[in-house]
Amino acid sequence: MPTSVSVSLGPADFPTLITARRHEIRADEPPERGGTDMGPEPFEFLLASLGVCTAITLRMYARRKGWPLDDVQVEVEFDDQRTQGRRAIRMALSVTGELSAEQRARLLQIANACPVHKVLTAGVTVETELAS
Repeated sequence: MPTSVSVSLGPADFPTLITARRHEIRADEPPERGGTDMGPEPFEFLLASLGVCTAITLRMYARRKGWPLDDVQVEVEFDDQRTQGRRAIRMALSVTGELSAEQRARLLQIANACPVHKVLTAGVTVETELAS
């Protein structure tokens, strides 16, 4: 079954309600872009998706291997330098636990293989239609 969310924007600029399964999350734009700052802006959700997927993927992998991964911290930043012709997402990972150098190196490889990372780096087609 495909993953889906529902997004609803009323008459106000720009508080938005996101519904994912039984969870409700607010999104908005910061005041300097005309919003009321009631929640993260769209790119922050994109970065959060990558960070969350990375952290969960590392935890699942370490658990399956029986590795002592105590904590995962992920900092994600979007660098939009269109003037230099490039856009980049940078991730800084921090893992704690009694992990060997080989385990840490493997966790870095696994981080780059989380499902959201794969979609972002491989590309995805977005098909949009206007419902009547």
